[in-house]
Amino acid sequence: MGLTPAEEFHDTAARFAVVVDALGDTDWDRASPVEGWTARDVVGHLVEWFPAFLRAGTGLELPVGPGVENDPAGAWHVLSTGVQALQDDPATADRVLSNPHIGEVPLADAVSRFFTADVFMHTWDLARATGQDDSLDAHRCATYLDAMLPLDDVLRASGQYGPKVEVGPDSDPQTRLIAFIGRDPAWTSA
Repeated sequence: MGLTPAEEFHDTAARFAVVVDALGDTDWDRASPVEGWTARDVVGHLVEWFPAFLRAGTGLELPVGPGVENDPAGAWHVLSTGVQALQDDPATADRVLSNPHIGEVPLADAVSRFFTADVFMHTWDLARATGQDDSLDAHRCATYLDAMLPLDDVLRASGQYGPKVEVGPDSDPQTRLIAFIGRDPAWTSA
């Protein structure tokens, strides 16, 4: 039996938190596999874009944590806790997110499709930037990749993904997903 969107977010956020919490106070400025981003920028991206997306599409406000520049781990934990509370709240079960690009989507599905998936993929970025275990669930990698492949042109046109990196056809699902979203699966931190 598959996970509910709330359970999926819980598991994804917990995995990301392990990577965040393993960082000391000195590793946040290390380069990440995302061109021009540091480890701090990976967390900053997640903490900054989703609350605005949610507010614009639903009017819901998430709690505001400390700034990423001073406390990236704290910023992540406040956001993650707020998103989980939103997912678990029966009062939001029937909420719909409205967006001019995607139309109307049930809130739980919107969180799953856009935020949970983003956190999942950025877990690789943050782990790779900081020399941690970057392994992702192979089944979820394959599922995300299968969902994204038909949208290749739309995703590239959005500017949110870099050019695909060529990998062998027998590559594992994680390698194929990472390459599809524009990361070099062989990238290592300097």
